[in-house]
Amino acid sequence: MTTWHILTGEFPPQPGGVSDYTHAVARGLAASGDRVTVWAPPSGVSPETASPALDGVAVRRLPDRFGLNALRELDRELDRGRGPHRLLVQYVPHAFGWKALNVPFCLWLRSRRRDSIWVMFHEVAFPIDRRQRLARNLVGVVTRRMASIVAGVAERAYVSIPAWEPVLRELTSSPLPIHWLPVPSTIPVVRDPSAIAQVRLRLTASREPLVGHFGTYGALIRPQLDNALTALLSASNDARVLLLGRGSDRAAADFLQAHPEARGRVTGAGDLPPRDVSVHLSACDVLMQPYPDGISGRRTSAMAGLSHARPVVTTGGPLTEAIWRQPTGVVLCPAEEPGEMARQTLALLGDRARRLRLSEEARAVYDARFDIRHTIAALRAPARGDVELGAAS
Repeated sequence: MTTWHILTGEFPPQPGGVSDYTHAVARGLAASGDRVTVWAPPSGVSPETASPALDGVAVRRLPDRFGLNALRELDRELDRGRGPHRLLVQYVPHAFGWKALNVPFCLWLRSRRRDSIWVMFHEVAFPIDRRQRLARNLVGVVTRRMASIVAGVAERAYVSIPAWEPVLRELTSSPLPIHWLPVPSTIPVVRDPSAIAQVRLRLTASREPLVGHFGTYGALIRPQLDNALTALLSASNDARVLLLGRGSDRAAADFLQAHPEARGRVTGAGDLPPRDVSVHLSACDVLMQPYPDGISGRRTSAMAGLSHARPVVTTGGPLTEAIWRQPTGVVLCPAEEPGEMARQTLALLGDRARRLRLSEEARAVYDARFDIRHTIAALRAPARGDVELGAAS
């Protein structure tokens, strides 16, 4: 049995991918018999609803966002504990406050060298680019130094995509074991044929094909998605579109304002609970998931599609691992060609046999490579459970 202290910049009910991921990991470790305490910033809601109840998991809210008061409390509570324990840091530079410049938090981690420190690098550092403003490049320099400090005290490091591994190698001279730990879907699969049929009936009363998108509608993805949807709806008279995820209702309203001719064909579901998200995902025939830097093992929205055995039309890019060019239930398109995404989606809608084959591929690859059980196995038995970099990158 291992005693885990998970440090995260967000945890439910706070929204976010790292929040959902940490929730799933804490639940999985506790279900495996380990002791788990999650340390997170204030949630901003009443104590009664501050965190969801999790069997075997203690959730502790810090007095601030990993500022000096929080670090003092962490020191006090960690030193009070009995027996050995492990710190598992969910590392994203901006997650720990201070506008992504929380150097004191990184120095505090270095002061805890006596602990067993493992780090999951969801991201490593802000990019440095001569085309950026000086202030942004300064953030890039400081966050690289922060990552160097954290990697220098880590006993073991995990990365959400293999592309982070050479960045970490450049930042540390220590022989740090670094392993790829893909991020699983955070939407549990709900098998409710009746509920799925009701969603289909509501959205496609005449049995039109239904194309879904699941995401958070950020500024980088929106233009790609809007262009692909415009091409899709222009080329098809009957396809319907369902937008899922936080901000989907606003995204649908914006799209329809720009394209009033699509009214009645595009629906934004809004922020649904996980069970309803699952039902709506299963109601879709195909998912359209553009990413500016390409699909990768950290894209939980793509993972949700695969776990629900949905064929995914997506984009390749600089962060796309080699595994996605194998049978995985996805169709890769160039990121700069939204028309090609529309063409590939329409081709799938017209080929039921191919959709079924891709559906089975999606189900199989998710189960074999990305399911949360692989994450828990890697954390609990790293010598046997890790996905070695180079094996699938």
